[in-house]
Amino acid sequence: MESLKAYPARKRIFWAAMPFIALAMAVVSLSMGDSIKSIPGMQGVWLVAEMAVLIAAVFVSVHHADVIAHRTGEPFGTLVLTVAVTVIEVSLILSVMLSGADDTAGLVRDTVFSVIMIVCNGIVGICLIVGGLRYGEQGFRLPGANAYLVVLMPLATLTLVLPNYTTSAVGPYYSGLQLGFVSVVTLILYGVFLYVQTVRHREYFLSDAGDVDMPEDEVRPSNRKVWTSAVLLIVALAGIVLLAKSFSGSVKSTVVALGAPPNAMGLLVALLVLLPESLAAVKSARHNELQKSLNLALGSTLATIGLTIPAVGELTILLGQPLELGLSKSDTLLLVLTFAVSLVTFGGGRTNILPGFVHLLMFAVFVFLVFAP
Repeated sequence: MESLKAYPARKRIFWAAMPFIALAMAVVSLSMGDSIKSIPGMQGVWLVAEMAVLIAAVFVSVHHADVIAHRTGEPFGTLVLTVAVTVIEVSLILSVMLSGADDTAGLVRDTVFSVIMIVCNGIVGICLIVGGLRYGEQGFRLPGANAYLVVLMPLATLTLVLPNYTTSAVGPYYSGLQLGFVSVVTLILYGVFLYVQTVRHREYFLSDAGDVDMPEDEVRPSNRKVWTSAVLLIVALAGIVLLAKSFSGSVKSTVVALGAPPNAMGLLVALLVLLPESLAAVKSARHNELQKSLNLALGSTLATIGLTIPAVGELTILLGQPLELGLSKSDTLLLVLTFAVSLVTFGGGRTNILPGFVHLLMFAVFVFLVFAP
């Protein structure tokens, strides 16, 4: 990440001010949100402002988590980033589920499936096209890509497909015992992957740029910057968690206005959470760092399943909320096709625009089926 010292003053002000703006917006939403929305003509304006502040707060949270990650190094740096993103995602999902809206039992499933489709087809497709158009072919580390896929495929199957075939609970649900066991399994799988990525086989995930030594002051922010980022990260996350309650109303209003089915809420939540990492992944591909793009994109998918499913699963058990996890037949087929194409795409160590267009068109099919199932 670019050193904060090199940022223009207006950017430093933005990073510092936005957490407090998000927190203030959250307090206003909790105390006066309904009154403001009742004013004629203000409901749409308030929803747009709320969404804009929430998106900015997500970007700022990821930014400050990244600053801390650069200072602490691995494996703690990766944990800071994943925990921050998980807090954002869990707060958004639970806020929508507890808002009293209809058909929210499958929100976790829809969000996780949307994350897989957005990352494995949308982001990967765009990165391969952007990099391929500029450089012809791009290389990546085959062991690193295989490590992501060998963990992602069983995680997705255990959480999104297997519930359709168990018999302890009726329908696409796990029983409480099954959900607890699967949550532990996903945590173990993700924990082992983090150990391999950050300690045991770090070389599998290094891009060419990552092999070049950089000046120490550019790689490791000062203690003052780290403590400042830590405070601002906590403030930004607090604002996001509090603002998530009001955001759930925005999501419902948007879905109703679009005439979209309930699973479109999962797509909206996934897009919001993945936006910062998506932009960073595309930027890395444009700079011929495809391995870094894969680390950002596929790593966020593993974190979503490995941390979000256990967190939301345990909370729904405590709150007595139903949690529908099993995918429909059409979504299951699309998931299997995505993994099959990914195995071919990342099976040779080099790629070009052709698989990029294949993945992007598969993402278009997914979005189309969300609105026209």
